[in-house]
Amino acid sequence: MTTLAEALRKASWARSLDAKELALVQAEIIERRVPAGGYVCRNGEAVIHWVGVVDGLVKLGNVSPEGKVTTLAGVPAGGWFGEGSLLKNEPRRYDAVALRDSHIALMPRATFARLLDTSIAFNRFLLEQLNERLAQFIAMLEYERLLDPDSRVARCLAWLFNPILYPGLGQRVQVSQEEIGNLSGISRQRVNQALQALEKDALLRVEYGGVTILNLEGLKKR
Repeated sequence: MTTLAEALRKASWARSLDAKELALVQAEIIERRVPAGGYVCRNGEAVIHWVGVVDGLVKLGNVSPEGKVTTLAGVPAGGWFGEGSLLKNEPRRYDAVALRDSHIALMPRATFARLLDTSIAFNRFLLEQLNERLAQFIAMLEYERLLDPDSRVARCLAWLFNPILYPGLGQRVQVSQEEIGNLSGISRQRVNQALQALEKDALLRVEYGGVTILNLEGLKKR
């Protein structure tokens, strides 16, 4: 299992901090264990933390009053989210639910604000992260309207390997077919068919408990 210290060493924004500041940040971060199906944070609550996934997988989304579920993004280990709500100082606009038992890091608003005020590298990271997140949401709107299920699964997996949003994953991600279905809005049975088709095209390899990416650019263009 990944520790908070290991996760910070891998985070591009944290690598720019000197040893004293990094130690202070680590000491100020609150760690939580959230079981599968549990809420990391909820729609409408006050935003007082920047949220990182040390280990596990988290789904960002909403449920309409009629019960329709909308998935906004999946955040694997190494990802951080919620900076937009912190910067705008507004209530959270989505639920974040752990799809499996997850180790969560909560950076207090005061720590986030200090880094924002003192670290050029941290500001650059946030700019790149917000830009990538915008691209992700635009792409998601496009593929929900235009793409077939095989391509939706391909793009969903490709986003999990975005080097800016989720660095350090390598070529393999631990993700079940049910979790892919939750992230892409497709049934588990249909995900299985899509993965078989993508494997046949030599874009990925389905393994026990996860998926290894063989051709990331091919997945993005599927």
